[in-house]
Amino acid sequence: MKKFFTLALIALVALGAQAKDKKEKKDDSRKPVFTVIKENKITSIKDQNRSGTCWDYSTISFFEAEILKATGKEYDLCESFVANKTYMDRAIQVVRFHGDCQFAQGGSAEDVLATMKQYGICPEDAMPFPGSLYGDSLNNFGEFFSLLSPYVNAVANSSAKKLSSQWKVGLQGILDAYLGKCPEKFTFEGREYTPKSFMASLGINLDDYVSITSYTHHPFYTTFAVEVQDNWRFPQSYNLPMDEMMQVLDHAVRNGYTIAWGGDVSEDGFTRKGLAYAVDGKSAQDLAGSDKARWLKLTTEKKRNIIDSLGVDVPEITPTQTLRQERYDNWELTDDHGMVIFGLAKDQRGKEYFMVKNSWGESGDYKGIWYMTKSFIAANTMDFLINKNAIPADIRKKLGL
Repeated sequence: MKKFFTLALIALVALGAQAKDKKEKKDDSRKPVFTVIKENKITSIKDQNRSGTCWDYSTISFFEAEILKATGKEYDLCESFVANKTYMDRAIQVVRFHGDCQFAQGGSAEDVLATMKQYGICPEDAMPFPGSLYGDSLNNFGEFFSLLSPYVNAVANSSAKKLSSQWKVGLQGILDAYLGKCPEKFTFEGREYTPKSFMASLGINLDDYVSITSYTHHPFYTTFAVEVQDNWRFPQSYNLPMDEMMQVLDHAVRNGYTIAWGGDVSEDGFTRKGLAYAVDGKSAQDLAGSDKARWLKLTTEKKRNIIDSLGVDVPEITPTQTLRQERYDNWELTDDHGMVIFGLAKDQRGKEYFMVKNSWGESGDYKGIWYMTKSFIAANTMDFLINKNAIPADIRKKLGL
């Protein structure tokens, strides 16, 4: 009898193992397996660490890719140079507005473009390595902005009848202490440059770059400044219908171009593992067999667990122009991250994804690369910077480019 029970127990364990294997195989079938359709060259993955400088890292990376495409030469350009110049320019604007605008770590692709046009650029090693001046291995803006923001706000809200110019001297001292002093001259590959002459040597024309967006509160095929706080320079974006905006992105990648993308990654479908889906919450919950609570009542962790379990079978909403506008107007669609779109891939179900370079180091399952569905991009794009030559000819004509 003892032998019988032992054999029965072994059989039950074996059956359980087989059932587990089947379940694991079923789960594995949902794990994305990507086939690259088109992959354009990019430079190495960087890490913005604890700083709100995605706008800086993503746009610098975009221009590095543009230079690589134009010249075949790979550069490592300096984010600290851009941040130093940008934060001073932004502080000056806040003071001119007497504090009636925001001073913050965030920014837009326009900040990098404007800096390169006005001040030039330098290579990474022409300034101290990020974080090194205050004993860190990467950027950490905690102490930096705890000094910088109150300083700017104190000047902007001063009761003085007349400001002296010394506040700029003091502010520059803080910027230089934490980011490093921007060089007036430096040597690169045996030649001496200024930031402007170095910019001129890089082989791209900064007048070739335009911003694209898609909203209905302004006429299509015209330009307007997208109304978000970090768009403080008020650059003009060309306004396209959503379908044409997506045509531009697809055409650009397939023809060898990258894009400096800005949009919303606070959505549940943007995972820390390197995937992004425009999740249809109700359908996702139904597929996962959960009837305990409605999707909106689930915790973020539970939602992401459902998304992870469904893998490539995650149901997605169908983005529309109306939905984009509604989410923008009710604050659901926000401008919270910048990344670089550089490729196209498809999963084992045939669904297409944009391949996107992040600036969080080699994090996630794909070592710093995110795979974002076209539905996610259509639903969550705020705007993007692109070489005008990457835009399809018929759309360029409509825009007068």
